[in-house]
Formats: sequence, C-alpha cells, structure tokens
Amino acid sequence: MSQIHEKSPKHCAAKQSHFPAHKFNKKLFYSFSTLLLTILALILLVWLTLHPTKPQFSLKQTDIYQLNLSSFPHLLNSSIQVTLFSQNPNRKVGIYYDILEVYASYKGQQISLDTSIPPFYQGHEESNVLSASLLGEGLPVAPSFGYQVGRDKSTSGNLVISVKANGRLRWRVGSWVSGRYRFNVDCIAILPFSGSSLPTGPLTTKQGTQCSTAL
Repeated sequence: MSQIHEKSPKHCAAKQSHFPAHKFNKKLFYSFSTLLLTILALILLVWLTLHPTKPQFSLKQTDIYQLNLSSFPHLLNSSIQVTLFSQNPNRKVGIYYDILEVYASYKGQQISLDTSIPPFYQGHEESNVLSASLLGEGLPVAPSFGYQVGRDKSTSGNLVISVKANGRLRWRVGSWVSGRYRFNVDCIAILPFSGSSLPTGPLTTKQGTQCSTAL
C-alpha cells in the first residue's frame, strides 16, 4: 500500500516565501557590485585621461655657512641654507604635499639632518618657492671626508654636494583625492671654494640647476 505524503498549506507558504527573499538578496548583491565596478571604472577612466605628470623641482640657491670636521672621531657640524623651486605642470590636477623632508649629502654621506617642510597644496600649474635650513651637529662621517674635500678643492676648485628631498604626495582631480604616492628629488649644487679646505665661512651659488624627480 503506497503512502501519500501531503504537505500542509503552512509548510508550502513558508517555502514559497523563502525563494523571493533569496532572489532579492542576490539581485541586491549584483546591483551593488555593478555600481562599485562602475565607480572604479569611472575613476580609472578619469585617471588615464588626465594622466598626471610628476612635479618638477629646481635648486635656485645654496649657501654653506658651516662645514666643520673634528679630527677624531670624525664628526661633522654643518649649516646649509637651500632654496627650491617647485612646480605643478598639470592643467587639471592639483597636488597635496603631505610630507617633504630635505637633507644634504656629499659623496653618498649625509652631511645634514632631515628638515621637514610644512605640508601644502599646489594648484593647477602653480609654483612655490621652498626654503629649508639644513643643520647637522656631530654627524659621523668617513675618515676620508676631509681628504676628499681637499682633493676637490685642488682638482676642480668646487665643492659638489647633493640636495635631496623625500616625500609623500596625493593627486586631486575635482573633488576626488588619490592615495599617497612616494616621490624622491635629487639636486646638485656646485659651490666654488674660498679659503681653507673645509669651509668655515659662506660658500654661495645662485646658479640654478634642474633636479630629477622619481615617482
């Protein structure tokens, strides 16, 4: 004798009501995913269309007021003033400089501490003049530091130092602001010698040099 299983009207109603809820959640998920992908595609399209150009830097003036080296244990005291010119070449993209730290080096040796320049915003095709006082007190340098400086004086008559900047920036397109990007700036300053091998008085150059920017 066969058995007939009948489902109660209550059971059937519960099962039927389950499917519309499942379909609604699935449709909501697809709608949200489509909206998110559309927004990301729009941002990517704007980014590729505008294609921001990295900022440009140049070194306008360098003044060395102190560069004193102790004979032992080869510690350096320095005082350097630099003036940088920063330019945003983009016509439709602004730049937020969140972090910008400047320091000086000589033959790969850092001869000043990092100096922070306050954060600032640079509008479309805008330029800014940036000044920084680079100081160092008791910085350890190689034993050959004094010899290298003396050799530069006798061979070329110039002291060549690097002025470097490391930072983080954000691009702004309309109301949209990007994430942070790391950038590095490298400038060369050529200062003619005067007096002793290691300068204790001002050495100055106003010969502007273009800097390289890596982003």
